[in-house]
Amino acid sequence: MSGAAEQLSPFVSELLQALEIEDVPVDIDAVLGLAGVAAHSVVRPAAPLTTFVVGYAAGYAAATGQATPEVAIRAASRVADEVARRHGAVQE
Repeated sequence: MSGAAEQLSPFVSELLQALEIEDVPVDIDAVLGLAGVAAHSVVRPAAPLTTFVVGYAAGYAAATGQATPEVAIRAASRVADEVARRHGAVQE
């Protein structure tokens, strides 16, 4: 776990508890990595928007039975990463 993830882990645990979703696994390094790709490939404000949309899409897919939560988050993250990188390549 990275230094940032170590510092964020207690916050994420508290946030999950406050939202009553303590059992949801959060890969902090993966989320931060995706945010970094979006921020550097698009513009900085794309980072929180990308992670929000990925979470929403994954939650929707899991809630409607389209995929397990783990598969849904991996799929949504992969798509977002591809879109952000493609967008960055177009901008260059």
